Amino acid sequence: MKHLFSLSLAASLALTAPSLSYGQGYPKQAINLIVPLAPGDATDVAGRTIGEAMSKLLKVPIVAVNRPGAGGTLGTDSAVKAPKDGYTIVITNNASVVFNRVLTPEAVPYDPFKDLTPLGLVARTPIILAVHKDAPFKSFAEMVEYGKKNSGKIRIGTVGPGSVGHFTVEIVNSLSGADMTMIPFKGAGPAVGHIEGAVAAQGVVAEHLRAGTMRGIVGSTKMPEFPQIPTLSQLGHKQNLLGVWSAFFAPAGVPAEVTKTLISALEKAVKEPTTVARLANLGMVADYEPPEKLMAEIRDEYRQVEQIAKKAGLIK
Repeated sequence: MKHLFSLSLAASLALTAPSLSYGQGYPKQAINLIVPLAPGDATDVAGRTIGEAMSKLLKVPIVAVNRPGAGGTLGTDSAVKAPKDGYTIVITNNASVVFNRVLTPEAVPYDPFKDLTPLGLVARTPIILAVHKDAPFKSFAEMVEYGKKNSGKIRIGTVGPGSVGHFTVEIVNSLSGADMTMIPFKGAGPAVGHIEGAVAAQGVVAEHLRAGTMRGIVGSTKMPEFPQIPTLSQLGHKQNLLGVWSAFFAPAGVPAEVTKTLISALEKAVKEPTTVARLANLGMVADYEPPEKLMAEIRDEYRQVEQIAKKAGLIK
């Protein structure tokens, strides 16, 4: 009887052992962190910073591997196709997960809702609509009033059609009737002194704001350094501008216990004071958001981008 019980117990342990050993033994080797952007990009530096903090927690190296191209699509796709063992993860942004998928679905071979396992949002890059210091308006309300009286006269520089800047112009026009005109520029710098304003990341326009050569009118989120710049919701609107966010993902199909380990380490890494400070220096705000909230935000943003893109004639 004891012999039968021992055999039964052994069989039971054998059945459960793989799951337990995987969870307890992971990770056993270096983890590749794919960065689908060029070295030196803000997302690249953020990924390396967070990866370094995660490495200390997980006790294995986390190796950043840059695979830029197609607005982040190439690198993200390589992560999707990687082995589902937890040794390949990716940091990417809403360009490759939302914008590219909406605007050029034929060029995005993966479905972000089915082919990626979210680990968490890690940072936001505030987007600011800023105008020249000599612009004939000093606030959002004054800008809207001026725009309504001078149709098409407020020229706002962005990096081009389909960009976050373009969507910012479309959102403001739709909500307020300001009737701004988007002008493609290579950055906020070239736009200063040539046209009325520009839409750019906080890190790009920060020096202009500090120097007083540009004035922040509205931002995608509140910014500790520039608390005077309001968001649309603070101005009484039901939605905010689209910002840029970065998030960590694993390929779909990674074991749940491995995902749990990665999520725990990621959250702790993002909240470390050193991480928060380094990201702030990049013009980013460390903001961990768990997988469920991240996916809900992605779905909401996907619908919003699709709606705006159709209205702007970017897609049918």
